[in-house]
Amino acid sequence: MAAIKPSPTSAVVSLAAELRAAGRDIISLGAGEPDFDTPQAIKDAAIAAINDGETKYTPIDGTATLKRAIQQKFERENQLAYEPSQILVSSGAKQSLFNLCLALLGPGDEAIIPAPYWVSYPDMVRLAGADAVIVSAGIEDDFKITPEQLEDAISDRTRLLILNSPSNPTGASYSKTELQGLGTVLARHPEVVIVADDIYEHIHWADTPFCSFAAACPDLYSRTVTTNGVSKAYAMTGWRIGYAAGPVELITAMKTIQSQSTSNPCSVSQAAAVAALTGDQSVVATMTAAYKERHDYVVAALNDIEGVECRPGEGTFYAFPRVTGALKRLGLTSDTEIVERLINDADVACVPGTAFGAPGYVRLSFACSMETLKEATNRIKRVLMA
Repeated sequence: MAAIKPSPTSAVVSLAAELRAAGRDIISLGAGEPDFDTPQAIKDAAIAAINDGETKYTPIDGTATLKRAIQQKFERENQLAYEPSQILVSSGAKQSLFNLCLALLGPGDEAIIPAPYWVSYPDMVRLAGADAVIVSAGIEDDFKITPEQLEDAISDRTRLLILNSPSNPTGASYSKTELQGLGTVLARHPEVVIVADDIYEHIHWADTPFCSFAAACPDLYSRTVTTNGVSKAYAMTGWRIGYAAGPVELITAMKTIQSQSTSNPCSVSQAAAVAALTGDQSVVATMTAAYKERHDYVVAALNDIEGVECRPGEGTFYAFPRVTGALKRLGLTSDTEIVERLINDADVACVPGTAFGAPGYVRLSFACSMETLKEATNRIKRVLMA
């Protein structure tokens, strides 16, 4: 436990809440949480489930109805076929990923994690007793690793590659061709399992359609685990429903781990997730259009600040600007210091890039109103250009 740290994003959100409670006018751009309410049809399904008495234990790996809805989702949107025995429903996609790390990894194993990465990946790997191997790609690389980098990182100890596309924190998304390039390397290393974290699949606006890894590389289907959930796309973060699909042996092991930790996910939340996956999907498009509008504004506003460089993303609700120029001009030495300056002098909370394995950057969430974003970027510009 001495090697494991609390989530930096949660820490920023908590600090912002404390300062706000103390009377400060804090704008928090730290949380990766949609500001939209859960669509009414989904809430109605949950209320109906409560009234119908669906408040008991369910199968550990999820209800048959939800697993069927997940099967249909994969078939409809990703052209991927899974049997019920290949699907595990968990209390959030985070739990699915954690189950996978515990099921697959142990002391002496390695997991390759492209950086910038979601803050929890390395600590999940370490909690399983394995070593995290970080492969970095900066703003000049579009925040995406190359097949050559992947080949160089693989050793005889490598057991797992974690791919998140679109990416938290960068918004970068791998195209089908880019995924196939990585797949060509992985085909030569049959001992490596791939986990595709597709949680931001629907918050995506690239010119090329979203493509899941297993769909891009069907020859690697048998050793790919795909994780997803309803939190981001359907504004259901508090409902805690995620899922994983992959090889029966791995999914069975993940189910066993879940049986000894949380058992089944919330029964009412599972009923709500069925409504989300099988209901009117236009609500997702509406929310994504709003995120895209905010993205365009924030990227332009950040690039208008001297010493700040922000690459446009292809999805998610994050901007990940490089601030090294601003650091130098202000006489600061780290992204942590610039985050402290922003919360102290601008009353704006964001997360330092160091937390994502990318020193010299910061992450800002634009999952808030346009009015809030305009005020936040004005405050940031005033402080950084003072």
